[in-house]
Amino acid sequence: MIRVARFAELDGRTLFGLLRLRQDVFVVEQDCAYPDIDERDVEPATLHLWMEDGADGAVVACLRLLDDVGEARIGRVCTARSARRQGLAADLIGRAIELASGRPVVIAAQAHLADWYATLGFEVCGPEFVEDGIPHAPMRRT
Repeated sequence: MIRVARFAELDGRTLFGLLRLRQDVFVVEQDCAYPDIDERDVEPATLHLWMEDGADGAVVACLRLLDDVGEARIGRVCTARSARRQGLAADLIGRAIELASGRPVVIAAQAHLADWYATLGFEVCGPEFVEDGIPHAPMRRT
């Protein structure tokens, strides 16, 4: 089941689970020391989407949906190593697209995942760039 909440609606255990997963994937696994937690997490319009493991309730996949001028921005998409290849990220992205309510949706995809995002209707919309040592591709879904 996909859960959705604004920052102010998150309980402490869920917030811990979201941030722990993001840290495990982006900072530890991908070896990127960067400020993952930022002011965008707490913006009133930001939606946090996540899925939990049925056995222990641990957060196993998440993303955030930001409200940018005229478009929605998906970011911080991650899945626990133990839960990959089950379609969780695709399900979360599909729900985020629904919540964007017809607005264009943009994402800065890690370049090696651009083909996967293309299967979800995203198209590369600019030149590749490097962020935190990882090549990214700007992508858009209209």
